[in-house]
Amino acid sequence: MKKLILLLLFIPLVSFGQEIQKKDKTFDKTFYELTQTALYLDDVPLFRSCKNVLKSEQRICFQKKIQKHIINHFYYPKYAQNRGIQGRVFIQFIIEKDGSISEIKTRGPDKSLEDVAVKIIKKLPKLIPGKINGKPVRVPYSIPITWKLR
Repeated sequence: MKKLILLLLFIPLVSFGQEIQKKDKTFDKTFYELTQTALYLDDVPLFRSCKNVLKSEQRICFQKKIQKHIINHFYYPKYAQNRGIQGRVFIQFIIEKDGSISEIKTRGPDKSLEDVAVKIIKKLPKLIPGKINGKPVRVPYSIPITWKLR
């Protein structure tokens, strides 16, 4: 009888976990396919201010500018601050062919931190899109944002 009760409690947890994995794999597969495209970029996506930087330094310029953007728009949500919630939110998004941002996905310790991360990314200016053979392509990008109380 004890084994039956444990089995009945365990089965719903397993099936629920499989649904989540299946959903995540679909997104990860799409993101993976786009990441493979990003490996062959002739021109990486750029902020307008990185346009005149040497081609060999454009990735570094982009990374510095996106970090600066995050720092400039960063804030700690009151809800998370009052409850002592901290941690790292992972953000994935697509830089579209027109330089806009789409398909923002987040994973983090709390919804309030994820919401702020999305707001920060939505405030990104229109970028110069990545290119392959001179044609604009969709480019995936991911970055973590860490919230830590002192």
